[in-house]
Amino acid sequence: MKPQPAPPRRIGVFGGAFDPPHRGHTALAQAALQHLNLDLLLVVPTGSAWHKSRPLSAPQHRLAMCELAFGDIPQARVDGCEIARSGPSYTVDTLRDAQQAYPGATFFLLMGQDQAQSLGNWSRAEELPALATLCVAARADASAQPPAALSFLGVPLLQIPMPAVPCSSTAIRDALAAGRDTGTLLAPAVARYIARHPLYAPNPPTENLD
Repeated sequence: MKPQPAPPRRIGVFGGAFDPPHRGHTALAQAALQHLNLDLLLVVPTGSAWHKSRPLSAPQHRLAMCELAFGDIPQARVDGCEIARSGPSYTVDTLRDAQQAYPGATFFLLMGQDQAQSLGNWSRAEELPALATLCVAARADASAQPPAALSFLGVPLLQIPMPAVPCSSTAIRDALAAGRDTGTLLAPAVARYIARHPLYAPNPPTENLD
């Protein structure tokens, strides 16, 4: 009888709009895998983003871009649970679903410093420390708030050291809308996908895939 692989015991959950996913996102994923010794990293694109003031690109496009961006990371698995879920997407629900899918596993919730600083505004945020270890990227740039100062409900956020990656999804969208080159900020496969479906043009498509 062929032995069955052991179930993952240490699982990272990395959520976000990923509109688009860029080198900063994959750098955090790689740093977390190494620093936390994860067996599995669930990349979870946001479904209905209640906290965003702008409409997101169609979820099918963001899901496809995540598959391309994280496809070279063996431990990463893109999970469309929030896209499939009706109504607003809440991280606390995603973590509870993950606990049911992977009973007995230890969970680590990954976030950038901007997300960490707004944790108090998340839905049912007070439940998060009981569901997962809260982890924040410790960016190596002087403009960021010192990670040591970050905590939530008196619980320090676990720091994930990573190099500074000077890019943001907002800046990338603005550059693409203006017809400027984004250089190496996007994986080549993601850049080709965006060019094929001009998502960030002044009048981007919303649903069509081919």
